[in-house]
Amino acid sequence: MTTEPIPPQSGEEIPPPTEEVHLPDPSYLPVWTAFGITVALVGILLSWVICGIGVVIALVAIVRWIREAREEISDLPLEH
Repeated sequence: MTTEPIPPQSGEEIPPPTEEVHLPDPSYLPVWTAFGITVALVGILLSWVICGIGVVIALVAIVRWIREAREEISDLPLEH
C-alpha cells in the first residue's frame, strides 16, 4: 500500500514551507573514528602499542565530533 501526494485542486496553491531543514556540515571525523577503531582492533592482534595508538585516534576524533555537533546545535534557533 503506497500513498502518493495528492495534487492540489485547480485554483489551490501549495503553501510555502514553514520551517527550514537543518543538515549538519560535512565532516571527516566519522572517517577518523572508524580508522582509529580499525587500528585499535588490528593492534589487539599485533601489538598493544598499535592498539593504544588506535584508541587515542578514536577518542580524539570522538571528542572533536561531539564538540562540533554541540556547536552546530547551539547555532540553531530555539524554535527548532
